[in-house]
Amino acid sequence: MNTFIRMRAAALAFAFAFAATAISAAPVLAETFEAGDIVVETPWSRATPGAAPVAGGYLTITNTGAAADRLLGGATEIAERFEVHSMEMVDGVARMAPVEGGLEIPAGESVALEPGGYHVMFMGLKRPLAEGESFEGTLVFENAGEVPVTFAVGAMGSRMAPGGHGH
Repeated sequence: MNTFIRMRAAALAFAFAFAATAISAAPVLAETFEAGDIVVETPWSRATPGAAPVAGGYLTITNTGAAADRLLGGATEIAERFEVHSMEMVDGVARMAPVEGGLEIPAGESVALEPGGYHVMFMGLKRPLAEGESFEGTLVFENAGEVPVTFAVGAMGSRMAPGGHGH
């Protein structure tokens, strides 16, 4: 086989491999879930090590209505408990605590639940979370009621939703 044919075959093999990688690495499209005046965007979590007892959940909630609503909690098949938490730094130490009475979502505003701030906690994980998978959950609001959502699982330690969708 002459040099030109070998180079052409190598170039085609590289192009095919690159195209296959680009297809499999395509970003996950942001998912939106709605109930009443509540719009939930891009629910996600992080992959966990095998023995982790907890994981965090992140999303953005927009209240399109004229009255405030509250995220009271939720449920998911991957954990025994689902709680809404806050996180703040106190004297250089991260402190997390459940949000008593639920997290207010003011009328006409959005609230981001993200690493380092408000988030949901999946407590008593029943299994590890693996990057690339997804799992079902339900958010419970004071006025809008139950909102079924799907959480995408990103890389361990990630600060952004899978596919680069930040809050």
